[in-house]
Amino acid sequence: MSISPTVIIYLAIFGGILLLVEALYLMVFGRSIRLGSRMNRRIEMLDDNANRNEVIERLRKEATQHTKSTAIPFYSLLAEKAEKGKIAFSPVMLILIMVLLGTVGFLALTLLTEAPLAVRGGVSAAMGVGAVWFWVSNKAKKRINLIEEQLPDAIDLIVRGLRVGHPFVHALASAAREIPDPLGTELGLIADEAAYGRDMGEALMAFAERVDMQDLRFLAVAVTIQAQSGGNLAEILDGLSKVVRARFKLFRRVRAITAEAKWSGMFLSAFPIAAMLMISVIKPDYYDEVKETSLFIPTALVVVAFLVINVIYMRKMVNIQV
Repeated sequence: MSISPTVIIYLAIFGGILLLVEALYLMVFGRSIRLGSRMNRRIEMLDDNANRNEVIERLRKEATQHTKSTAIPFYSLLAEKAEKGKIAFSPVMLILIMVLLGTVGFLALTLLTEAPLAVRGGVSAAMGVGAVWFWVSNKAKKRINLIEEQLPDAIDLIVRGLRVGHPFVHALASAAREIPDPLGTELGLIADEAAYGRDMGEALMAFAERVDMQDLRFLAVAVTIQAQSGGNLAEILDGLSKVVRARFKLFRRVRAITAEAKWSGMFLSAFPIAAMLMISVIKPDYYDEVKETSLFIPTALVVVAFLVINVIYMRKMVNIQV
């Protein structure tokens, strides 16, 4: 009893396609585009290009290009995640990359397997689209998590700048130079926009809406209220920093407590599907004696329906909101 190598070949091709996406991203935009880079991308771009206006325009375009492309068929499903991940690839480039990856997958399947043409075409198309989707989703999740982790430190730096007498814009720009990506570049861009006349509260709220983060909305509201009615902004932001740290600590605690339940839910949801696939690979004729009966198709549909219900309810049970 041996497992067919076809599944392993498909998984290896899909993994190679994912690596190819990341390699293309780093080749086009350089190593500074990587999340967590010590020198944030905005500073590196300013070092390479003395024209600040061009740098600001390029960063602003990258931040908003995906929202403006929701009219493209199918791409609207990916636009929100691409915006949260601030994918520097333009929407057209992402679509072309899907086509390129699908072509690479088709060539690899042609060389390594003997699957029919229709199967190779369908699987390669699914690999191209799925690889970009998975890559963008992973980038967005990682970026949001890093911003949540960096935000309290950034607020503390802003508070220190305010307490020594700097205006808020200068304190924000100083914090942007100290904080690595992804938050450092975003704060620097907001400071640049404010220096050119954009309302600070509006810029912060726009950033909060792009990444859909409640803590950033609190920051934008605090800055807006202080600008309109006055008050000690340093004390307000110091309190906000403590609240953000407490919320982040609570989220981490809840995540640790519910980790076992989440993995159990994922396992119980994936195991029936994995078991059916494994049976089909190991013993393809396992269902031969019953698949010709009249009850086989209705029973299979009922099983699929129960599996879908199981996945939905497992997801709801382990998705604990704080």
